[in-house]
Amino acid sequence: MTTRLRSAVFVAALVRRVFSRGDFAAVEVKGAEEAGAIFVRQIFRDGRESLHAPAPQSLLAPEDRDSRLFETRLDRADAATVAEAIARERRFDGDLWVVAVEADEIGDIIPFAGGEPEDDGFFRR
Repeated sequence: MTTRLRSAVFVAALVRRVFSRGDFAAVEVKGAEEAGAIFVRQIFRDGRESLHAPAPQSLLAPEDRDSRLFETRLDRADAATVAEAIARERRFDGDLWVVAVEADEIGDIIPFAGGEPEDDGFFRR
């Protein structure tokens, strides 16, 4: 059995990986170090945003239970809509993380449930 990466380690690696590509990332909300849920706020050049959230456990295969997989909750919405969704999530879970990523493509940076992102195993442990 594998163990899931701590949230703080996953976020640090995510930010570092974004910067290594020449894009920008920032931690907007720091959550629980060990196991806080991680939300990724993807900001596009046109000002639109997408919100990627942890995929429900029911979408994960048994062998992926220790992985952090994401699903898109909002796709290319206006910034206010994304901010409202994050505020709702924070009222429900005060331990969550929010990472803003300014990049047009992130499928090679975070793994998506049910998708075919480029996966080099970096975040799958």
